[in-house]
Amino acid sequence: MSRLLARTLPILLCVASLHAGKKDRDIDPGHASNARVDIQAAAIVDRQTVKGELGSDFDGQFTLVRLTVTPKDGHALPVRLDDFLLRSEKDGSRSTPFAPSQIAGQGALVLHEVQISRSGPLGDSNGPVWGGMPGTGTMPQQLPGNGGSAGNGAGGTAAEAKMNDGRKDPVNPLLATLKAKVLPEKETAEPVSGLLYFPLEKQKLKDLELDYSGPAGPLKIRFR
Repeated sequence: MSRLLARTLPILLCVASLHAGKKDRDIDPGHASNARVDIQAAAIVDRQTVKGELGSDFDGQFTLVRLTVTPKDGHALPVRLDDFLLRSEKDGSRSTPFAPSQIAGQGALVLHEVQISRSGPLGDSNGPVWGGMPGTGTMPQQLPGNGGSAGNGAGGTAAEAKMNDGRKDPVNPLLATLKAKVLPEKETAEPVSGLLYFPLEKQKLKDLELDYSGPAGPLKIRFR
């Protein structure tokens, strides 16, 4: 028995080492790090959880990401909302986060999801569609997205936004909550936490990827 153990032990240790190495190389869900910054993220896709966080589920129009950004080695790091981009593998949609005033401020954007066709020979862009100003007769225009695909293919979805001029609107009470909970934009050497508000509807955690492209990036975060 001792001879058998002596022969098999090195093999078992080798297998264990290989599994440990594989685990170290796997993506850590909700986390990414390099020599300059550590980012912890949790995506919130459930409407009831969104309502619990903000007091409204916004008709399911938003995916939230709870974020903690920790600069390393005591060096100050600028933190900006536009450093982050949320992508969905489900429908090809993507977006940078909205500021609170874009969601609940006077003159806020009104969103709904639209279907984007890719029936052309080279495919169509699936970027966000921004509606014209009410009463001006301007037509919605599509901004560049992540590109179409060659040949005929399935369509995607994008967020259509129409501008409300807000001249007759009272102050939305949700605005204060959105401002209080959003990720602060500042230069800091200390950890900073907050929420990001992405206009992506009906998403699942397994389909989402958060891209960080700030001065300490790039980094990518998957949630499952």
